[in-house]
Amino acid sequence: MLVADTYLGHRDDPDVADRLADADPLRVTLSDTDRRRSRVRTETVGGQDLGVVVARDLEDGDVLETADGTLVVVELAAVKALVLGFGDADVTATDALALGHALGNRHWDLAVRGTEALCPVPDSRERMEATVADLLPDGVCTRFERVPPTTFDDGGADHSHDGYGQARGHDEQTHAHGSDEQTRAHGSDGHAHSHVRDHDHGGGPIESGGGRADDATEDEP
Repeated sequence: MLVADTYLGHRDDPDVADRLADADPLRVTLSDTDRRRSRVRTETVGGQDLGVVVARDLEDGDVLETADGTLVVVELAAVKALVLGFGDADVTATDALALGHALGNRHWDLAVRGTEALCPVPDSRERMEATVADLLPDGVCTRFERVPPTTFDDGGADHSHDGYGQARGHDEQTHAHGSDEQTRAHGSDGHAHSHVRDHDHGGGPIESGGGRADDATEDEP
């Protein structure tokens, strides 16, 4: 089994791009869960057994290297998100706080993109729509969209590289995740939400990620 255990950088980095131009890299699609694991066993897009051993969260376009010099390009499977559009809504502060409080109590991740708020779909679209149906202020429209899993990341990582057709910079996509610029929508009760990430940086065995992260069989939004 090939093991990709060296992080080279992003495919758009000049040095990395030069190496990719002269190589025939493998490609692997990781789920949001697997990209956060430091050790995972999966398959390449071509079906080759592959271990990924990298002590960092991976992003779309990251490039890894195996001991024999094989390059591996990481791609991330998109996740479904509920998009709440506030562009045409006249929302009062009371309505906004009530909605934020309700969403926060459900421990949904939240990202803000311009006049839209996005939440990943934790269960089914039908249940999610039913949950917010009585909470939405007048004029707020809803739809579902597939977005990069990094949409809901914490922290200030550089999100300038994106394979999903939208900028991931914090100027256009501010993450509501706690700090002066990044605040959780958890209402006025001060309820805090913490992420529990699967960061096993020890020397244990490579965990099986269940093969390729391919959700093409799911219904499209």
